[in-house]
Amino acid sequence: MSIYRASHTQALLLLVMTNVIWGTTFPLLKDVVSTLSPQALICTRFLIAAIALIPFCRHCNRQLLKDSFVLAVPLFLAYLTQVVGLETTPANRSAFITSLNVILVPILGVLLGRSLSLPVAIAAALAFTGVGVLSWQGGAFSVGDVWTLGCAISYASFILLLEKIAPRQPLVALTTWQIIWVAILGLLWSGGNIWQELPALQANWGAIVYLGVIATAATTWTQVIAQRSLAATEVAIIYTLEPVFAALFAFWWLGERLGIRGGLGAGVILVATLISQLRPGQIYPLLPKIFQRK
Repeated sequence: MSIYRASHTQALLLLVMTNVIWGTTFPLLKDVVSTLSPQALICTRFLIAAIALIPFCRHCNRQLLKDSFVLAVPLFLAYLTQVVGLETTPANRSAFITSLNVILVPILGVLLGRSLSLPVAIAAALAFTGVGVLSWQGGAFSVGDVWTLGCAISYASFILLLEKIAPRQPLVALTTWQIIWVAILGLLWSGGNIWQELPALQANWGAIVYLGVIATAATTWTQVIAQRSLAATEVAIIYTLEPVFAALFAFWWLGERLGIRGGLGAGVILVATLISQLRPGQIYPLLPKIFQRK
């Protein structure tokens, strides 16, 4: 199935819309996990997403299954740690900590022999300072914050693996099979006990369908279409909108407020994310004169 190529403006709007949808998932997940186990939520969400994508999957072979499983493991861990973290961490704080994956990608790339640029090094220092300020708003760095940081690390690992694997596999088939694997891993994690949660599943069915069809399957398409027409730096900057939208929806839906300290920490994380996308030559004029060479 061919993928529509959007104009630059259409691609920008699509990616912004995608980030709006992703932003809604944080307060929604926070609400759902209050009555449904993370195991049942992940299993049913990705099962529905897989069913929505299967009609477009035209390929299957041993290497595809292997590659999709390799991608599914860190993706599953990312969603697992995110949902477990949301049980004790506010949705708005979870969104900003999760956004650290943008900075963690080049940092983890160092383990693969890649160099670390000056902007990324500065951004990393700022970002983790921002997380400290943001997370200390409640008086302590919570267990939920640690789980959420694990989500950012897992998703950054997924991005690095995807960069290596994606070019050698059909995109739709690779995406579909990795979603199927995540659903299977969720089922194994639950020990097959999700049927004991049928009342909770029925009570949250609308939210689960939204998460599976719209927030997972549909955004897979919009993300791919948008990124075919946008530069990587543009994409990374738009991704910084996700935690902003999440904070807005968390305020509207759950009444969560960041507070002065939380807002300061979130702002530092956003600035760090933007700086991480600069080239060394672009950040040099921004440094104070005392740090510039004569």
